[in-house]
Amino acid sequence: MATRITDGEYQALSQLRYLIRKFLQEGDLTARDAGLEPQQYLLLLAIRGLDPRHEASIRTLAERLSLRHHSTVELVDRLEAHGLVKRTRGTHDRRQVLVSLQPRGEKLLEKVVTQRIVELRSHGHSLVAAIGSLLEASPRRPHRSNRRKQRPK
Repeated sequence: MATRITDGEYQALSQLRYLIRKFLQEGDLTARDAGLEPQQYLLLLAIRGLDPRHEASIRTLAERLSLRHHSTVELVDRLEAHGLVKRTRGTHDRRQVLVSLQPRGEKLLEKVVTQRIVELRSHGHSLVAAIGSLLEASPRRPHRSNRRKQRPK
């Protein structure tokens, strides 16, 4: 029989979700203060934060942002029109579109990220504590529930 979830675990998970949402909302405000829409900031961050062994293709960026391909293309269009990113063709596959930061995009991104790191360093301990309290709980077997409901015949 599976171990029951404790009140403390519910509270910790609720607190974690609250803190994550608060952190993300603050990030949106910081991006807007810098003149970027939140999705634009996230695209710039995805490009800059990508492992150097991976190319910033539209497909990769769409995956990193959990967006559809065409939505990512539209986002890149807007950023390119503002001189924040540049498109190039892949060297091995000319059909592939790669996206890179322009100096202006790099500067705006650094402005936002600098502020976000300051905020995270001053308030991040709450996130770590919420995660820690969930991870420190005794290991449990996955709770099995019958999520499929029988359809009446």
